[in-house]
Amino acid sequence: MTHGTFRRVVKKKSTENFKWQPYVTTLMSTSMWTFYGLLKTNGLLVVTVNGTGTLLQAIYVLLYLIYTSKDTRIYMAKMVGLLNIGAIGVVILVTLVALHGSLRLLVMGSLCSALTIGMYASPLYAMRMVMKTRSVEYMPFSLSFFLFLNAGIWSIYSVLVKDIFILIPNAIGFVLGSAQLVIYFIYKKKSPNSAKEVDLEKAAAEEEDSTESVDNMEMHNRRKDDANMVGKHLNKGRSLPKPALNKQNSFSGILKTLSLSPHELKSYWQTDGYTAL
Repeated sequence: MTHGTFRRVVKKKSTENFKWQPYVTTLMSTSMWTFYGLLKTNGLLVVTVNGTGTLLQAIYVLLYLIYTSKDTRIYMAKMVGLLNIGAIGVVILVTLVALHGSLRLLVMGSLCSALTIGMYASPLYAMRMVMKTRSVEYMPFSLSFFLFLNAGIWSIYSVLVKDIFILIPNAIGFVLGSAQLVIYFIYKKKSPNSAKEVDLEKAAAEEEDSTESVDNMEMHNRRKDDANMVGKHLNKGRSLPKPALNKQNSFSGILKTLSLSPHELKSYWQTDGYTAL
């Protein structure tokens, strides 16, 4: 975590989406390297650099614990106690009591190399988040750049002093740091500038979907109302009063026509017969 990130965390009083794992693993790594430097002949540079790093990382972890959520604080505190206090204490105790001579450097060097590889690999989650959200907000450039620079310098130093335990993890870190910078510049140019813009785009899309849903509902209701109106008109047509027939006049008219001659029948239909029916 960089000083700029800390100012942001303290100002907002929130760790937001910054992950705590890189800082806990880095604290453990710098602590182990400090002890390795104390065991190593002419390891003053290793002790000085990593001792300073341990102090800074301890401050970073403390601030993260202060400003993170309650659930994360509890879990993170347990991990800090387990890894940065318990595990390191056991390693130092076993190394000093059970190991002697060059075996101490072999065991401590191997452990430090493994921890440093883990430290350099921890930002892989941030890289995944950048590609997923298309935002570089939670992978600060300064952090990626200094990890890259740190790995490169220690790689050169390890070649000069011929220390394979320093060379292997830092060579891997140099490759991973280079990958972080490449991803940063890709998504810095082509992606939204911040996760807030991504959230705004999602909100706009949700609002558009909601508007479309409301429009569809209104159209459905309009069609339903039109169908009801058509049904009412049809029912109204069916309910019109039917012309009543005068059954008595109709029956008498039929009997009358039976007794008429063809000529009289014709005259009847032209006058009285039509009216009666």
